[in-house]
Amino acid sequence: MKHQSTALLILDMVNCFDFEGGVRLGAAAKRIAPRVLALRNRFDRCAAPTIYVNDNFAHWQGQFSDLIATCRDRGGASRAVVELLSPRPHDYHILKPKHSAFLATPLPILLAKLGVESLAICGVATDSCVLASAQDANMREYQLWVPEDCVAAISAARHQNALRIVSTSLNAKIQLSTSLSGIFPQ
Repeated sequence: MKHQSTALLILDMVNCFDFEGGVRLGAAAKRIAPRVLALRNRFDRCAAPTIYVNDNFAHWQGQFSDLIATCRDRGGASRAVVELLSPRPHDYHILKPKHSAFLATPLPILLAKLGVESLAICGVATDSCVLASAQDANMREYQLWVPEDCVAAISAARHQNALRIVSTSLNAKIQLSTSLSGIFPQ
């Protein structure tokens, strides 16, 4: 594995959005997907790893590919997002049982093997999985960057409240995805 100091985490964008508030979150995910794709492309150009971390939705025997197929079959925002943002063969992907990308997953081991010291976190939902993952990353002393235009929540208020916590309590840089200030070494 090539060592890289910064990785991109894409959280829960492969999603059926079949829960309360899911229609609104799906629409928000569809809106941010092109910016997440552009950011993923920037990471590719810098040879930095992209890691998809997704809820397993209690399908304990399922694989990441099963979730992608289900989203394609579902249509709507689910299909639109996976058609744009499905993991490629060189991307990493991890299924998680709960909100945080770190809880009961191999993510800490993968990040150590890749030599990652900084994380850019994008995806959904800002006030749930993004916030929980940012908290766990902060506890593990990763430098954090959350591109505010690449994360979304069910409502603008929930989105803004979570970004405020991530910025003030977790010392994460909150910037637009077009800025890579402080993310990649010069």
